Amino acid sequence: VQLQASGGGLVQAGGSLRLSCTASGRTFNTYRMGWFRQAPGKEREFVAAISGLTSYYADSVKGRFTISRDNAKNTVYLQMNNLKPEDTAIYYCAAKLGREYDNWGQGTQVTVSS
Repeated sequence: VQLQASGGGLVQAGGSLRLSCTASGRTFNTYRMGWFRQAPGKEREFVAAISGLTSYYADSVKGRFTISRDNAKNTVYLQMNNLKPEDTAIYYCAAKLGREYDNWGQGTQVTVSS
């Protein structure tokens, strides 16, 4: 599956953004989808994932971010509310069928100003 992320941008602290990730292929609904992020000088970290009707979140984003998917549109979303400067990063969507995420999108930049 090929992934295309979009929706990043510059926003003030407290603002919101919605990221989208559209996948190619006919088996999108079978993939577990995730969002990761990488800030300058830091390692990539898990943000959120969705498998079926179950979603998972990093502690740092719980209550502020919501992951969802529309299988009819082959798209997974990340709604980000109450953004903080520490959320600034390149956000990547990823997909997996097995143990590891082995399909990655190109990343979209999110910048939160204070």
